[in-house]
Amino acid sequence: MRYFIELSYNGENYHGWQNQPNAISVQEVIEKALSVLLRSEISIVGAGRTDAGVHAKQMYAHFDTEIAFHATELTFKLNSFLPKDVAIQEIHQVHKDAHARFDATGRTYEYWIVTQKNPFHNQSAHFVFKPLNVPLMNEAAKELFKYNDFKCFSKTHTDVKTYICKIEKAVWEQKNELLVFTIRADRFLRNMVRAIVGTLLDVGLGKLSISEFKQIIASRDRNNAGTSVPGKALYLTAVTYPAETFTING
Repeated sequence: MRYFIELSYNGENYHGWQNQPNAISVQEVIEKALSVLLRSEISIVGAGRTDAGVHAKQMYAHFDTEIAFHATELTFKLNSFLPKDVAIQEIHQVHKDAHARFDATGRTYEYWIVTQKNPFHNQSAHFVFKPLNVPLMNEAAKELFKYNDFKCFSKTHTDVKTYICKIEKAVWEQKNELLVFTIRADRFLRNMVRAIVGTLLDVGLGKLSISEFKQIIASRDRNNAGTSVPGKALYLTAVTYPAETFTING
């Protein structure tokens, strides 16, 4: 039978989601916990890959097992067994072809900025000490809707077959002491959000014009885009699926 795990994690102590040969990952600690508790070798497939230091308020992963268990009880045991920076919200039984990565129709990220020194956000937000032109950054962000090829914001030498993404939301909003960039798309390329944020910050700092921002996207060249901002301030906040994904007989 196949199951979806809904979870969240603080990525500060992990080298990203995906298993690494010489570094600890979120996937690794969950697989080890499941394997111990179910007394069987369990592998999981995540909805996507987050980079080192990146957090997830909502992530999904699926696994297969023939071992019977009570979902609520296993959730409780996992949370007792896992490190304090990884939490399981729920385990759902799904139909046998449901796929945590390929069935996802949308993903939403937030990037947190502070523009004044704040000791409570040292590890959770990116500090920008110069004034930002937020209206201009939002004007530039709207340009993202006009394109679907985002190779210029992708990490180089990746194994993707296409750089096509459909961005549905991209906006900067002031939320108390945080300046939050929210972006939603059907899929994201590796390092894409951090590269977009870095380039938009260049617009806000007066280093790039709107016209130059558009030229960067059209160039399809990562060397033309801005620096990738730190992963510590990036949060995967939502992964969406069609309703039928969670039906057992789907």
